[in-house]
Amino acid sequence: MKKRVLISTLIIGMLAVSGVFLLRGGLSGKAQTTPNAQQKKALKVNAIPASTASISRVLDLTGSVAPYRIARLASPAEGPVLNIRVREGDRVKTGDLLVSIGRKKGIDVLRASLEEELRKEEDNWKRTRQLVESNALPGEQLDQARVSYEKVRAQLARTEEMAMDYAIAAPWGGIVSRILVKTGEFVAPRAALLEMYDPSSLSIRSAVPEKHAIAVKSGMQVDVLLDAYPGKPINGRIDRVYPYLDDRLRTRTMEIALDEHVDLLPGMFARLKMQLETVHDAVVVPTQAVLFTPKGKAVFVVKEDKAVRRPVEIGIEEKGRIQIVAGIEVGDKIIVAGNERLKDGTAVIVAGGKKPGKPDPSDMAERSAGQKNKAGGKPE
Repeated sequence: MKKRVLISTLIIGMLAVSGVFLLRGGLSGKAQTTPNAQQKKALKVNAIPASTASISRVLDLTGSVAPYRIARLASPAEGPVLNIRVREGDRVKTGDLLVSIGRKKGIDVLRASLEEELRKEEDNWKRTRQLVESNALPGEQLDQARVSYEKVRAQLARTEEMAMDYAIAAPWGGIVSRILVKTGEFVAPRAALLEMYDPSSLSIRSAVPEKHAIAVKSGMQVDVLLDAYPGKPINGRIDRVYPYLDDRLRTRTMEIALDEHVDLLPGMFARLKMQLETVHDAVVVPTQAVLFTPKGKAVFVVKEDKAVRRPVEIGIEEKGRIQIVAGIEVGDKIIVAGNERLKDGTAVIVAGGKKPGKPDPSDMAERSAGQKNKAGGKPE
């Protein structure tokens, strides 16, 4: 019996000793892996300091060349088209005959008849004046003769205007752009015959979105690039801004004049770039540093090897940069890559920098030198 108790006691003691060794080994292994686990949790990121620079709000638009002085000539009378004297591209001067309309023989005969009648009334008026002056006729006869003469003269003037309705002339000098009829076609009154424009009235016309409609002003500088002249930027300026918005497109039309002479044609395509606003000494960061979340816009700043979330207000964005109006200061180390995986307080390792939890060798050297100086010693 005593032998069994002794054996049991030995076995229990051996198990107790084994348990102690196992417990120590487990704690030692856990203590060794904890720093490695912490290092694995730290995320590697790229960061740069926030800096100041000039940044501009640039508006990119498209436009096309168009004349503001254009005429669409129509026929005041009806009849067949007898003669088209011009073609597309022809230059015409004021009063040049462009198109003739037929069926004016009746007007020509009526005009000749009225011209003859007007001569007779004029002779009658002269004879009546002589007789009245010699007291052979009363003065009322002279008034009647004058009224008859003026009536025929008015009829003749109206007939001459009607005759002009059959001959379409250029109202001013310009270029014929479109011919809308052909010889022999029968046209009705007010039917369009041709179009013409004034080449000196060509300008670049563009539509500005309502968001920027108030910002555009006459005289603002515009960089113009025409597809017809690739690689040749041209300086221009806003010559006219329309005082209303298009009801359907909600855009405001502006006209741009070029500062140098360039041959233009209606319909040319233009690319426009204009600076609406410039801020000097603005705090700027790369665009990818700003996160747009349901909670608002934010950036991550590196503080003591941790990522700290900072809500920010943004301003102008240009060429991969964005202005930070509020939320950070110049010199703050802004995370620009790897920030999409971060949370507030996440441990980070900045690429090219020291690992978290480990002192920088240069900091250690400086600290050691400082301690020796305080003790009155000299650094080795």
